Amino acid sequence: DGQPGGLGLFGVELFVKGDEVWFSEVSPRPHDTGMVTMCTQWQNEFELHARAILGLPVNTALKTPGASAVIYGGVDAQGIVFDGVAEALRVPNTDIRLFGKPESFVKRRMGVALAFDDDVETARAHAKLAASRVKPRVA
Repeated sequence: DGQPGGLGLFGVELFVKGDEVWFSEVSPRPHDTGMVTMCTQWQNEFELHARAILGLPVNTALKTPGASAVIYGGVDAQGIVFDGVAEALRVPNTDIRLFGKPESFVKRRMGVALAFDDDVETARAHAKLAASRVKPRVA
């Protein structure tokens, strides 16, 4: 019918600074910024995407407060390795997801640290701490 549309989960990325909001992108698929659902919701973004496409019921209920923090490449290089992963995983209630991208850039998202806790502030602090312990370097 010529109308735009689509099925599934669409990631909408916005940047917020103070009272200002900037649109960044729409991704018609699960996105790394939504990976926090892996520890905060009963159905994570990947399951929600598949269920929506298949016309199955979805549950967007919050299981627990949580947060994520980006792990940046830190270097412009091919074939990096990550130091500090074990130390990152020692932060309470956290997990790490490394994307396995073959090329790193200083500001390229190479992974995320996920955290859950009783409140968002604690989860955010733990996610940031875990992410800060992961140190990419040239292999």
